[in-house]
Amino acid sequence: MNEHIPVPTGRKTPKPRSRWWRLHAWLGLKLSVFLTVILLSGTLAVMGNEIDWLADPAMRASPGVRDRASWGTIAANALAAVPGGHIDLIERGPDPWFATVVVMKAPDGHRRRVLVDPATGRVNRVAGFGGAQRFLRDFHRRLMLPVAIGLPIVTGFAFVLLTSLVSGLVTYKKFWRGFLRRPRWRDWRTASGDLHRLAGLWSLWFLSLVIATSIWYLVELLGASAPVLLPLDPVLQTDRSQDLAQPVGAALDGLAHRARERFPDLDIRRIQYPFPGVRAVGFQGAAQSWLTTEKANSVWIDPSTSQVLLTFEGPALSAHQRISEMADPLHFGTWGGLASKVVWFLFGSLLTGLAVTGVIIYATRLRGAWRVAARGISWWGLAGAACIAGALLLAPAALMG
Repeated sequence: MNEHIPVPTGRKTPKPRSRWWRLHAWLGLKLSVFLTVILLSGTLAVMGNEIDWLADPAMRASPGVRDRASWGTIAANALAAVPGGHIDLIERGPDPWFATVVVMKAPDGHRRRVLVDPATGRVNRVAGFGGAQRFLRDFHRRLMLPVAIGLPIVTGFAFVLLTSLVSGLVTYKKFWRGFLRRPRWRDWRTASGDLHRLAGLWSLWFLSLVIATSIWYLVELLGASAPVLLPLDPVLQTDRSQDLAQPVGAALDGLAHRARERFPDLDIRRIQYPFPGVRAVGFQGAAQSWLTTEKANSVWIDPSTSQVLLTFEGPALSAHQRISEMADPLHFGTWGGLASKVVWFLFGSLLTGLAVTGVIIYATRLRGAWRVAARGISWWGLAGAACIAGALLLAPAALMG
């Protein structure tokens, strides 16, 4: 009988779990630069407003003063601070200790942020359009590139994270037993590996949330976005050449009163001024709807007649619109104020640490550790570094407004 007998080749066929580990290590190593920067920028973006508040005293409200200047007073003082300017938007800070920000277009064509004390209505400072919050959000979202280019690059990394999540769980035998397992400190390699696995397990819920919302952003970009809650309704539209109203003082306060009459539960947080093609003033804010942005609750009023033209109420949104509205509060942790943002910041820091410790684990498994790891990152790391450098070079122009 001539039976076919396998001839030993000296190589063992890798087990399925070994293949998964190789995939996990390959992604973490080759894309480590990109992953670290995207995760770190997102983590810092969660606290972007707070960073601005710490860095710029003009971002702070008068301490201990509970009174609040009227919208009309804030608008009038901001307009006086930028002669010849045009108000685009007025927005209260995320917490009572933040200044109110009035976004204006100056006569030179660039935007300015007028920082106004919400208690007194006094202008603290006229600042440039860019700040830590805007830079971190734009960098994290699209690497300062046009949205059609930058957003797919960033959101595409959700699939890298998803693959890393699945491969990590498959590689870790009986991972559900590891949630309370203490890290071993006998040497650097063991400690870094145990900490990597422990942080990964406790970050599972957060990583899953980041992946889901990131994929949703990509789905929206590809054409499956929900009907927008922006003033595109024909009832609001007008000739783009028409002069835009700039209600301030008593005129704006009267419109705000009218908005509250129409929508008593509305806590106005944001006022959108008319812009080319749209003649109404939009009063946006919070109401009895959970996990929505300001635009989900709004009243749009014709400033010349005080007539309510359109109203959006969060509870009346479709399921598709609610999912779209939930994405930002869940991705950046803004849904619960400062407390939820702190939690998101801490778990974002854990994810960033996972990207770094993954390279350390790979390096400590090899001889020539860091030299071999650096060679393993190779052109992928250089490509990531070049893209990040390009984004930083684009930042000044992007932040001019």
